[in-house]
Amino acid sequence: MKKFSLVDLVIISGVVIALIVGVCTAKHFRQTADKQIEATSPITFQVFLRGVTVTGKEFPVKKEDKTFITIRNVPYTELKVVDVSSEPRKTFSPAGRYTLVNDPSQPAIFDAIVTITDTAKITKDGAVVGGNKIKMGLPVTLEGESYKFNGTISDVRVTNTADVQDSGENVNVG
Repeated sequence: MKKFSLVDLVIISGVVIALIVGVCTAKHFRQTADKQIEATSPITFQVFLRGVTVTGKEFPVKKEDKTFITIRNVPYTELKVVDVSSEPRKTFSPAGRYTLVNDPSQPAIFDAIVTITDTAKITKDGAVVGGNKIKMGLPVTLEGESYKFNGTISDVRVTNTADVQDSGENVNVG
């Protein structure tokens, strides 16, 4: 009989390990990626846009429009805008201690919340859209015909189709 070399032992152990992993997967001792998806459901998520400069008459993101979304610098797809809420940057009034007024030093600076809807794969860790877990704090870019805004996700909700409705009114700039 021939002696086994080190290379032969490595190959044999690799085959044995592959067989063990295969048996464990077939017997459901090991969970594969497609088994982790619990459901597919519509979700809505809000993107907070801080310090957007708009000198036009209206805020460029409109309710019921489509916006192209980029998640973590990876282009995803066009999604429907469910709601847009924007208002001028605020400051405390010099006349009152706790009164907020529009900041006169920054008349073209706005903060906005854009609510978007999509269909996501629901896992035990949360909603997955375009291969990314959608969680609060995730950086996203919204892009339309006349705008490209960077923001962060501030809220994620798994909804039923009947639950997707307005949460406020579209506020015009100007």
